[in-house]
Amino acid sequence: MVLVDVKTSTITGKGQIVIPKDLRGDAFLEGSKVAILSYDDRIEIRPLKELDEKLYTMYASQDALGEHWNTKEEEEAWKDL
Repeated sequence: MVLVDVKTSTITGKGQIVIPKDLRGDAFLEGSKVAILSYDDRIEIRPLKELDEKLYTMYASQDALGEHWNTKEEEEAWKDL
């Protein structure tokens, strides 16, 4: 990965930051969804459209997944494990 530019921003009391306009481009338009990835040494903000569809389940809530996985059939299939 190549470093393209470095800008600074100030974090507000609510934890909000502003992405400088010249860095946003078309990837971060108003109302677009982003993924916030947390690592030990950094946080990355990426447009959701850049992420592989296989990773989308990582962002789904337990409640949403539970609707499909917490069924009588699933409980029966996993009961002996």
